[in-house]
Amino acid sequence: MRVAVLTVSDGVAAGAREDASGALIEDWVRQRGYRLAERLHVPDETGPIAAALARLCDQDDCDLLLTTGGTGLTPRDVTPEATCAVLDRPAPGIAEAIRAEGLRKTPRAALGRGLAGVRGATLVVNLPGSPGGVSDGLDVLSVFVDHAVDLVRGRFTSHD
Repeated sequence: MRVAVLTVSDGVAAGAREDASGALIEDWVRQRGYRLAERLHVPDETGPIAAALARLCDQDDCDLLLTTGGTGLTPRDVTPEATCAVLDRPAPGIAEAIRAEGLRKTPRAALGRGLAGVRGATLVVNLPGSPGGVSDGLDVLSVFVDHAVDLVRGRFTSHD
């Protein structure tokens, strides 16, 4: 599986802060034997986020596009809006499962607004910005992401 990672953070994009969450996703990608297609950073701005999402999906270089950051309640948290603008079809159960797992550990997970869905033949999933939230989200994805990507890609799968 080819996985792209998009970190949404003003501080990371400006080089003022380390991208710990993006690094965590990259480690997960490698540990699972997937291929890192691309890893990039954009500021918390709808236009650059949507443009990066669309480009990564439309160039057909990734099967799974994971974002981290920009899913909270602050005025600069616009990743869900940018994601919604580029998705062809939503996959709300994925985002709900990620929030539900987060809620088992902290009530603040209810404040997350991340989305999931499909653009073209790419599954797009918004993860929180915190390393803990990313870790929880990756644990959830580990259970079904291979099957989900097979479905998005139109590959035959069993319904076991």
